[in-house]
Amino acid sequence: MTLLERLGRPDQENVQVQIFTAMTTEAAEVVDSAFVNIKKKVHQRLVEEMTPSEQMIMSAVHQDAAAVEQVISSYLEKVLEDDPFAVPVSERANVVSELRDEMLGLGPIESLLRDPSVTEIMVNGPKKVFAERMGKVKLTDVRFHDDAHVMNIIERILSPIGRHIDESTPLVDARLKDGSRVNIIIPPLALCGPCITIRKFAEKALSVENLISFGTLNRKMADFIKACIQARVNILVSGGTGSGKTTTLNVLSSFIPENERIVTIEDAAELKLQQEHVVTLESRPANIEGNGQITIRDLVKNALRMRPDRIIVGEVRSGEALDMLQAMNTGHDGSLTTAHANTPRDALSRLETMVLMAGFEMPVRAIREQISSALELILQQSRLKDGTRKITYITEVQHMEGDIITTQDIFRFEQTGMDENGKLTGHFVATGMQPSFMEKFQANGVNLPEDFFQPDDYVSRDDEDTRGFFR
Repeated sequence: MTLLERLGRPDQENVQVQIFTAMTTEAAEVVDSAFVNIKKKVHQRLVEEMTPSEQMIMSAVHQDAAAVEQVISSYLEKVLEDDPFAVPVSERANVVSELRDEMLGLGPIESLLRDPSVTEIMVNGPKKVFAERMGKVKLTDVRFHDDAHVMNIIERILSPIGRHIDESTPLVDARLKDGSRVNIIIPPLALCGPCITIRKFAEKALSVENLISFGTLNRKMADFIKACIQARVNILVSGGTGSGKTTTLNVLSSFIPENERIVTIEDAAELKLQQEHVVTLESRPANIEGNGQITIRDLVKNALRMRPDRIIVGEVRSGEALDMLQAMNTGHDGSLTTAHANTPRDALSRLETMVLMAGFEMPVRAIREQISSALELILQQSRLKDGTRKITYITEVQHMEGDIITTQDIFRFEQTGMDENGKLTGHFVATGMQPSFMEKFQANGVNLPEDFFQPDDYVSRDDEDTRGFFR
């Protein structure tokens, strides 16, 4: 396409700006194309000419980044002997770095994975890569060459964990070595090209002190949640996508005593429990022939035969909700799970729907009785408009009154406004209601002060920024 064709019929007032922009874009594309050709030549020579010692450096389990870059740099110099001006001296270090990422990492997005300020990476085809920083999503200057380049990186993600994607199985959930969650969907389902969504896993597990300092909850709420875990209260963490459910679940699990046997069940293993006696289970999709699928529901059923003290399900999405409720009702007190919902009341409705997805013809009242007898507490996690994450409700699930499950809020976040920087302000309050499962505290030796549930005016620490630390 020529420059004039790309411009179409420009507005006369802006024609100079449009021409300059188009020329700059074309020049950038030419430079990118030249760099791609150089990188292909270097890669080819590396494959064909590497010595045994160089191969050991490149394939070492614990690779020395400086040694790897030295090997790549030496082959770049060989390629540039024929055309020393193909890559400016100032750009050669960048080319070496990109080649290292291409050969040993995840190509163009490797730099985003190394960036601690990036919490989520979204590849919408080869030319549009977005990143979330501090709760805000913006387009980056990262680019892939074409769809084939993206597919090559996808294969590199899936191969180590034994998963497969093609036109017959065009979507898959996976994880990276550090536990970061990955979702991949490709054509024909994705019309813009192969799409990758990576929710990065924190290098260091967050503690409850971190959540308090970030303003996700206050000290009294943290003490109450810790008491509930130690008293073996069944808890559901509810929230929308990206609201911080997994982070909160990780923190909750840190309160479980060391002497208990914990079984975790997830689609893609993300939880990082610090206890010694932990069994981690992960579901498995069907193979190319359509056989061998192991669902979350299968794993929940199996976990009941593994003598767990606690069962933690990363997320309930469908029929496994029934098995989770039955586990909570049959001696596995203190179990934890998460679900997608916008409010505690919505979470109860979602659980009803998911139980029906198990395929059993059950009256709605029977389902609600199961829920009210199994589930005792809902933590509602929300991602607010300014990108911060907060536990907006701690709600007790009580009992049935007629055909309705009754609930009461123990703590909640009350929003008061927005400051001049666009950040929401508000405070956490105790409602003054005492939960009906206080006998569990006494039975498990957990003591809280007599005035613990008295209403207060505790103000959250809105001076802390919580936007970049949750998944």
